[in-house]
Amino acid sequence: MTGPEASRTARRTRHAVGQVLLSSRPISWVNTAFPFAAAYLLTTGEVDALLVVGTLFFLIPYNLLMYGVNDVFDYESDLRNPRKGGAEGALLDPGLHRAVVWAGVVTAAPLVAAMLWLAGTSHPSSWVVLAISLFAVFAYSVPGLRFKERPLLDSVTSSTHFVSPAVYGLAVAGAEFTWPLVALLTAFFLWGIASHAFGAVQDVIPDREAGIASVATAFGAAATVRMALAFWTAAGLLMLATEWPGPLAALLVLPYLRAAWPYRSVTDAASGESNRGWRRFILINYAVGFAVTLLMIWWALVR
Repeated sequence: MTGPEASRTARRTRHAVGQVLLSSRPISWVNTAFPFAAAYLLTTGEVDALLVVGTLFFLIPYNLLMYGVNDVFDYESDLRNPRKGGAEGALLDPGLHRAVVWAGVVTAAPLVAAMLWLAGTSHPSSWVVLAISLFAVFAYSVPGLRFKERPLLDSVTSSTHFVSPAVYGLAVAGAEFTWPLVALLTAFFLWGIASHAFGAVQDVIPDREAGIASVATAFGAAATVRMALAFWTAAGLLMLATEWPGPLAALLVLPYLRAAWPYRSVTDAASGESNRGWRRFILINYAVGFAVTLLMIWWALVR
């Protein structure tokens, strides 16, 4: 292979690798890795092999399976969606579809095997949780299941994507599921439902044009925004039932309510305007994540 040909091949390879990584939504990696790592570390108080392997799995391969597979099967609708092709989702060339799926499977399989081996049989419930988590990842997008096209189930499944890593971390660490902990996980789950529902509002028009059902296409933009506001509010109220300083986290729903509130009466025709609120939501997640981290450190110090 000549110098120019090798250079072109290298550029194509870098582009393909970049597109595969982009399909995993790097901006959202922390949203799945952090819940697992925090739940496991706060329960065990140890940095061990399972913590490292699990964090790596929920950081990249998990997101590649979740978002990459979704991009593959949503290609036709993504063509109609102006926000695709960047941080909010890759517009994958069809020639990369097989590579994305295989990249997710190949990177995930050895880590899942290692997690099962490291966990052993001492906490069998963790196997069930991990199975549910992986099922939800595929069920959301793959033909025949396509939970993303089943209104309300789409939001529930999406929330499972983010809450299940935390539940797995707790289960594999042998945590005791007390009522305050259940309240916390339920609040997290309601937050996830609200977040998915609000995110779906911006895609009402492209989803309808592609014949894709969603919670937002079924209930309409305004009603879906109001539902998201209600679920975020419920999540905040549930945090009041958690162990101190958990109740302080009830205040952390306020930025989400502020971001979505202007769109509570948005029409379906103008639903794309809610993308501005969604972009604020992404930034809010980082600020709230930092605040949650501080509260977790506080809790670890006072328990």
